[in-house]
Amino acid sequence: MSKILLVDDHADIRRLMRVTLGKTFDICEAEDGVTALQLAREERPDLIVLDVMMPGELDGLQVLDAIRADPQLQRTRVIMVTARGQVRDTEVGMQRGADAYFVKPFSPLQLTACIQETLAKGERND
Repeated sequence: MSKILLVDDHADIRRLMRVTLGKTFDICEAEDGVTALQLAREERPDLIVLDVMMPGELDGLQVLDAIRADPQLQRTRVIMVTARGQVRDTEVGMQRGADAYFVKPFSPLQLTACIQETLAKGERND
């Protein structure tokens, strides 16, 4: 079973994703960027669903940068989710190494389909 790390500072959004994905995937969760990076290093998830705007030391883009810079994590798939819906925001996320980008509110079914498709592609080909 593929392991997914859900990272969002809103517990209700993590709960929605956990309920949607929990029967298909092994789920772990983080509510901030520092915890997300620590869990990513400990749990080595196959994919991370990562919120962009989070309080604390690291926002989602900084976590993404750290993941892409870490030789042990750089091939981990990352799907960004955010309330920022401007085209430029999506471009920045994709340029920094995101595999996909979802704007809140998003369809849990579309997110699930994207996760399955992204995982089916196998390892990142950087």
